[in-house]
Amino acid sequence: MVKPLTESITLYNGVEIPKLGLGVFLMKDEEELVEAVKAAVEVGYRHFDTAKIYGNEEYLARGLKESGISREEIFLTSKVWNYDLGYEQTKIAFQETLDRLDTDYLDLYLIHWAAPKYAESWKALIELYEEGRVRAIGVSNFQIHHLEDLKNQELMQPMINQIETHPEFPQNELHEYMKENGIVHEAWGPLGQGKTDLFQQPVILGLADKYGKTPAQIILRWHLERGEVIIPKSVRASRIQENSEVFDFSLTSNEMELMATLNTGTRYGSDPDDQERLKQTSIRPEN
Repeated sequence: MVKPLTESITLYNGVEIPKLGLGVFLMKDEEELVEAVKAAVEVGYRHFDTAKIYGNEEYLARGLKESGISREEIFLTSKVWNYDLGYEQTKIAFQETLDRLDTDYLDLYLIHWAAPKYAESWKALIELYEEGRVRAIGVSNFQIHHLEDLKNQELMQPMINQIETHPEFPQNELHEYMKENGIVHEAWGPLGQGKTDLFQQPVILGLADKYGKTPAQIILRWHLERGEVIIPKSVRASRIQENSEVFDFSLTSNEMELMATLNTGTRYGSDPDDQERLKQTSIRPEN
């Protein structure tokens, strides 16, 4: 087996998170996901990111088991969904996630969105962390005002914030806030989720030609130069391999400035401050 992809960033509590992980958002086909996970392990991935709402935690567990990798070698992340927010319900949801992932601990547990009752859920995550049931805790899709709210309640600061980030939407203000406060920036949708023509941008094509890399590899390297953790999604073994080959070159400061010109402020995912959506997704569906 190849050398594991273990280049990491250290969270403020000393836990190391691999800089590159495999995201499994929208992977609904069990066999496809299992094969993708096995391919990723073979390439050297040791970081896997899922969520309750993805409906594939069991598939990820199966893929990891069939890969033959030991639990201790894996950095495993999942997230609590909006209709499970609240102190007691979050603890129940956490145990259900452990059961689906066939593990007795998580490496990272996140609040998926700042939906109603997120502060109560955060208190539950703090307790789970203090009990040693999760090695690190954080949030996802939180804005500065959400992070300030937790700070003003004198609650433990999140160790990580997983947010939509790509060259068209670099989240510069939030990025700087997190850097100043010691919160690691983790990027979801790091390649724009296929909703953008980023791969055709002359700046990126020029850098790809210079370094003998693909446009996707240039974009992923841009994230790494910014000190971010990345979780690109793919079910194709060749793309999973391609996404891993980003640690053998660097972009210069001038090239990073060129990449900064691609910022259009375009968010492709949901708005974290869309209150109506947050309320609607906090309603538990009837079985």
